[in-house]
Amino acid sequence: MAGLPPPPPVGASALPAGTFDGTAVFVTGAGTGLGKAIAAEFARLGASLVIASRKPEHLDAGRSAMEELGAEVLTVECDIREAEAVAAAFDAAEERFGLPGVLVNNAAANFPVPAEDMSPNAWRTVVDITLNGTFLCCREFGRRHLAAGSAGSIINIGATYAWTGGPGFAHSSAAKAGVKNLTETLAVEWGPSGIQVNCLVPGLMPHEDMTDDIQGNLRRTHDKDACQPALRVGERQELGWAATFLASPYGRFISGHTLVVDGANWQRRTLTQPPVVTVRDQMGRPPFTGE
Repeated sequence: MAGLPPPPPVGASALPAGTFDGTAVFVTGAGTGLGKAIAAEFARLGASLVIASRKPEHLDAGRSAMEELGAEVLTVECDIREAEAVAAAFDAAEERFGLPGVLVNNAAANFPVPAEDMSPNAWRTVVDITLNGTFLCCREFGRRHLAAGSAGSIINIGATYAWTGGPGFAHSSAAKAGVKNLTETLAVEWGPSGIQVNCLVPGLMPHEDMTDDIQGNLRRTHDKDACQPALRVGERQELGWAATFLASPYGRFISGHTLVVDGANWQRRTLTQPPVVTVRDQMGRPPFTGE
């Protein structure tokens, strides 16, 4: 068995050179990981990049990576949980490049914890960043385009457990389900005004910004590719290519859609059910005592 073929190398694109010339793309959390990979593919196609993050070191990393590709870059410190901070970031973007034509809501928070152990603050933090932050950025982008009478494209980043739930991720799965529903709602509301809204879901695409639980999973499984129907993991540029297509002139009739880029891994089923291993056991936690 060979699995799905490998992708073209980094730097290749199915879209014409210059597809995003003159377009500013606003990406949250684009300093590392998959956000940076998405931003890079827009940069290769001529876009100017606005990178928003709370962490100065991530802003510096994102700026350096995009400038190496020849893109104009603006970095803005922004806590997407704060409406005023989001508005200020868009003000800075407009002053530098004009109104961004594409918004990629990549920033999120996540960590595994059994629901019974989850603190109220942990729940609030993940939902606030992942769902509320995505809404506030969408709202700011949408309001500005509606006022200007201009078309735009929003890409939200989702997760497959928006459909299935995710043991150990009650906070994140609930938030991502909200993001999926938000995507579908805004696509209908704003479509008549020329604003396209989609959701993009990555599969396992190893990168430097993976959470500790995912890194631990990879370390514990000596041959992770064999756990994927594609017999390989994803390459991060494959997510970037999907994002650039959705936001391009060639994908503008696609709206309200959630596109999963994971080699069918989330749809995998077995003929016989494997034994259930509780989340506590998977995480090496003792039985819950209520203390």
